[in-house]
Amino acid sequence: MRKLSLSGLVLAMALLLSVPAWAHEAQPLQSDVAVEAQVQRLSSQLRCLVCQNQTLADSHAELAQDLLQEIREMASRGMADQEIIDYLVARYGDFVRYKPPLNKTTSLLWLGPFALLIAGGLGLLVMLRRRQSMAPEAPLSAAEARKVSELLK
Repeated sequence: MRKLSLSGLVLAMALLLSVPAWAHEAQPLQSDVAVEAQVQRLSSQLRCLVCQNQTLADSHAELAQDLLQEIREMASRGMADQEIIDYLVARYGDFVRYKPPLNKTTSLLWLGPFALLIAGGLGLLVMLRRRQSMAPEAPLSAAEARKVSELLK
């Protein structure tokens, strides 16, 4: 019985150690490597519409996977990167770009943080100037000092 369990253990260990030999490199979804490279390149430039702070390449949302499949189909039809991006921008707006361009509709997005920083700096400057202009309190007169010391005793 002991011999059987030992041989079973050795067989199990041999099988577990041979698992890496069975592993293969992941195959791209498309047989065309150029199409898959284009999909990877575009997926790092486009935003997941569900996650909003991730690229399509980083997201695991179903919508992101659907967009990747749509990009893959357009790439396999021979569309250029810019044509695919233009199509997605026309459909979803500039929000689909992970780094939207500076134009009228996105100017607040690009310039807003700087405007807030300048407004905060000006507010701080005004507050500090007001604090400086406040008159310092006058020292107590002799009569007031005597009255305070009497009250404290």
